[in-house]
Amino acid sequence: MNLQQRDLAQITLGVLFIGGLIAASFWILQPFLPAVIWATMVVVPTWQVMLGIQARLWGKRSLAVAVMTLILLLVLVVPLTLAIATIADNAGRIAAWTKWLTEFEVPPPPDWVAGFPRLQAFWQEVAATGIQEYAARFAPYARTGTRWLIAEVGNFGLLFVQFLLIVVIAAIMYAGGESAAAWLKRFGRRLGGERGAGAVVLAGKAIRGVALGVVVTAVVQSVLGGIGLALAGVPMAPVLTAVMFMLCIAQLGPILVLLPAVIWVYWSGDSAWGTFLLVWALVVSTMDNFLRPLLIKKGADLPLLLIFAGVIGGLLTLGLVGIFVGPVVLAVAYTLLDAWLEDDSRRELPPAANT
Repeated sequence: MNLQQRDLAQITLGVLFIGGLIAASFWILQPFLPAVIWATMVVVPTWQVMLGIQARLWGKRSLAVAVMTLILLLVLVVPLTLAIATIADNAGRIAAWTKWLTEFEVPPPPDWVAGFPRLQAFWQEVAATGIQEYAARFAPYARTGTRWLIAEVGNFGLLFVQFLLIVVIAAIMYAGGESAAAWLKRFGRRLGGERGAGAVVLAGKAIRGVALGVVVTAVVQSVLGGIGLALAGVPMAPVLTAVMFMLCIAQLGPILVLLPAVIWVYWSGDSAWGTFLLVWALVVSTMDNFLRPLLIKKGADLPLLLIFAGVIGGLLTLGLVGIFVGPVVLAVAYTLLDAWLEDDSRRELPPAANT
């Protein structure tokens, strides 16, 4: 009895000590965890790209890591710098637009609006009463958005440092990716045997599938939408393209930017370019219905509903990084549960059926 009690106390204290050690480690590494997670989400989908570059650079891993680091700097740091410069250069223009919007008089609806009775009635009401009433309704949201924008501008310096940290950690992962992957497989195998090692591989495939399906689709939609805005003569097309990219990443789509742009072009009196931009917006906004599933299937053979639930749920609970973490967690849990149920069903079959 004393031996059993001592063993129980030893096991309990050991578990508490290990749990406390893990919690303390995460607490100490907490400032670096977002950068580590983002670097992992960047390195895993682009690993094959790095290997291809290494093969073309005489097999030199150091040269390949340098090239990938330079690409990440161009993709992460340069756009952020350009975005800050664009906002700073157009600060007066944005303020002037705000003042113009409060004094703007809506013209009578054009003839083509007659085919849409509800739109014609709404247009006539706005033209008769002016937009001051709607501006007053929108004012609280505008003030909230302004405060949020000021806070984000104040965090640009911190975001810049965070991006640099992501690039540094990604370079370290590129340099020793094979050993890190082997360590994770051994860890998974230690926890759950071959099934645990398979869960690690599945997590990598889920990251690759989300990166292909969500990020690549967002890039294609935002770039095509930006091209349409530039051709139609919409001001500040680069800034609106960046906003479209963030909306696409958040699974809201580019239509939230393209539709107001279409209305602005029509109100400017250029119905030809307005019609072009309207058709272009419909094409760009709906292309994710076939492009995203196709790309996700290339990365991981998982149910699309599972991926979408992970993307949206992760975004709402963990923020932007949850876009990748959510699908990975659901994919691993789904696969382990499915394998467990499959093993249970095999045990229930008679011996002849198992053979």
